[in-house]
Amino acid sequence: MANVAVGDLVIRKSHGGDIVFKVTNIYEDNTGQSHCTLKGMHLRLVADAPLSDLERVGAEHLRNEILHMESVHNDTLKRVLMRRSMEREKVNNIRAEHAKKYEYFEMPGRVLHLDGDEEYLAMCLKTYNQMNIDAVGRCIEESKQPEHVIALVDEYRPDILILTGHDALLGGGKKDFKDINNYRNSRYFIESVRKARIFEPSKDDLVIFAGACQSYFEAILIAGANFASAPTRIFIHAYDPVFIAEKVAFTPINRTVDIGDAITASVTGADGVGGIETRGKFRLGLPKTPY
Repeated sequence: MANVAVGDLVIRKSHGGDIVFKVTNIYEDNTGQSHCTLKGMHLRLVADAPLSDLERVGAEHLRNEILHMESVHNDTLKRVLMRRSMEREKVNNIRAEHAKKYEYFEMPGRVLHLDGDEEYLAMCLKTYNQMNIDAVGRCIEESKQPEHVIALVDEYRPDILILTGHDALLGGGKKDFKDINNYRNSRYFIESVRKARIFEPSKDDLVIFAGACQSYFEAILIAGANFASAPTRIFIHAYDPVFIAEKVAFTPINRTVDIGDAITASVTGADGVGGIETRGKFRLGLPKTPY
């Protein structure tokens, strides 16, 4: 049996070690067999596995996983900032006729990010900061998010609301993708979206991304989200919600977000995230004061 403890990084032997997980809980089932609850190291996935199926991650494997994760993050961030630079040139042309008289200031959309995973939230908040997005984050368990979402939206009045954490399809064999009971946390994302829409019904005044790995994409959109995961029920990356939020935050208010560009800006692409036409949240203002 594997010598595994809570907090260890492990792989599942039965899955060929395809995903690195952190052990968050160890428990015994009705037969006395030890099982572990696992969360993905960089994928928004929660899974359960027999303790005997787990193997602790070696130093070299972990090093490669971290390097891969950093490479994905840095490449996506670089692509986003390059795209933003090109868009800024277009905006500067609009400013040119008033440049001698006024200096503009910029107001990207503000983000409220509720995440069921404290480590992921810290990673996301760091990335918002790197992209100059004003973001507030709260670590709230997925099942508790519906209880808190209205009060937090009322308190912070964000332009963009992110509801995420972990999710997964449950059970083995052929799954009914339209049965909400087959999803670990999708019901909570759906309920949170519905409650947020009670507070702000307009999809342009409050832009919502909701979901995690393998989430019930269609039901989340029907509940009122602008963007959601996961159209083909694949695993999504920890940073996917952040890069969707960035595209919305920096698309001008008088334009709709290019859905194709928004999805391309994510890590997993159209298999992992999707959405509907949505107006951007970026505003220019003038004059810029010296204070």
